[in-house]
Amino acid sequence: MEAEKYKLCLYIAGKTQKSNNAIENLKKYCEEELKDKYTVEIIDLLEHPHLAEGEQIIAVPTLVKNLPAPVRVLVGDLSDKIKVLVGLNLVADK
Repeated sequence: MEAEKYKLCLYIAGKTQKSNNAIENLKKYCEEELKDKYTVEIIDLLEHPHLAEGEQIIAVPTLVKNLPAPVRVLVGDLSDKIKVLVGLNLVADK
């Protein structure tokens, strides 16, 4: 059985250092851990502010894992790899 694809959405607010760090960290983790089993959508809330309300985004950067269930939300620049992998259910919480 093929592994379920991860559907990730990263919400940022402009091209800040924190946003850039989150994008780079996410790309690195996905390539290392998920190979071709993921899609990432990056949404800049400065360009699409109405999308923040629908997802109830109150801080940026925010990563939302929509698939596979359950939905998980991680806030910050994603620099703590273990925290991110636990949040994405890729490793067990110790």
